[in-house]
Amino acid sequence: MPETAETSAPSNGSPATPARPKSWFARGLEMLGEFVHVIVISLAIIIPIRYFLIQPFYVKGASMEPNFYDHEYLIIDELSYRMNPPHRGDVVVFRYPNDPRQFYIKRVIGLPGERVRVTGGHVYIYDVAHPDGYEMDETAYLGETLTSGERDVSIPQGQYYLLGDNRGASLDSRIFGPVPENLIVGRVWLRGWPPERMSLFASPPVTITSVP
Repeated sequence: MPETAETSAPSNGSPATPARPKSWFARGLEMLGEFVHVIVISLAIIIPIRYFLIQPFYVKGASMEPNFYDHEYLIIDELSYRMNPPHRGDVVVFRYPNDPRQFYIKRVIGLPGERVRVTGGHVYIYDVAHPDGYEMDETAYLGETLTSGERDVSIPQGQYYLLGDNRGASLDSRIFGPVPENLIVGRVWLRGWPPERMSLFASPPVTITSVP
């Protein structure tokens, strides 16, 4: 049975001496100790979540418009990519290869070991299953936006080809090349601000179209 704490008179039957009231200083120390205890427990819970599971970011710039606008507040899932690799179509936050102090947000287009060809405003993917290539159908998030530039890149293992959704105004893998996986912080999981645009994000479906 669980133990209980009781107050009782001494065994000789004499009356108990009333406890002396605590001084304001003692009460203050007790409250301070309880406050510190709560803070320590809270930090023990919050810090691992903040640094190992999710992380907040603000969008800066127009490279992902119209899907993500300047100053929108995003929550990044850092855990998923520790168990599974990034998927094509994921929106990710990563460290800029030429200056890892800066963080960029882009969309995963090409996977390790694939070949990506940008031509005529469209993106084509070549992989083991499709050696003749196929055109990516990006209308789900690009609409009728075309991809500018002419590129033909083979992606090394452990790296990803990332493009912004605002293809005409995005500094992305067309400029700085594929991005090593260890620079990818995580995928965009939740848009928390502004309230009217709050939403969860999942990988969009990829439709395969044969190369003409």
